[in-house]
Amino acid sequence: MVRTESTMSMELGAQAPDFALPDPTTGRTVQRQDFAGKPLLVVFMCNHCPYVMHLADALADLVAEYQDEGLAMVGINSNDVEAHPDDSPEKMIDEARNRRYTFPYLYDETQEVAKAYSAACTPDLFLFDKDHRLYYRGQFDDTRPKQDPPQKPTGEDLRKAIQAVLNGDPAPQPQRPSLGCNIKWKPGNEPRYFNG
Repeated sequence: MVRTESTMSMELGAQAPDFALPDPTTGRTVQRQDFAGKPLLVVFMCNHCPYVMHLADALADLVAEYQDEGLAMVGINSNDVEAHPDDSPEKMIDEARNRRYTFPYLYDETQEVAKAYSAACTPDLFLFDKDHRLYYRGQFDDTRPKQDPPQKPTGEDLRKAIQAVLNGDPAPQPQRPSLGCNIKWKPGNEPRYFNG
């Protein structure tokens, strides 16, 4: 595990890169255009990362709360599943069901979508407005796994951003990078921006 920060390199206002990825749970392909006209949260995540495990239930609850207000979300797993079989599509199905995800949890086998977003860690969060222009990229909140004393995740930073984008308010500042495990790149597929 390499502690890695979000690159924060995608400029605010940038258009969300397109994607068309399979959802192992349903067997269907999900595309960015499926969420046209809705604010869209894209979270690069996986099953086994302790940083994702720390906040997964809180993220699921937060997203379910705001989906009724028009928020859309996709989770994307871009890890090399040959080296990390706990992140396999079969295990993704179990994860989505056990955590009661109400959003599609997609598999980025080629890792090209992660590269298009300059994603570096799990979790890496990108919130786009209803026109799918980047509004917020950064941390879920200040909590981390194995903090002393332990703290329950609240999603404070992301919640403020979601509420602001739904209200049509300016994006919150400052935006602090997410911290997590590095995305597990396939050998020879590491992007230039990855320093792990």
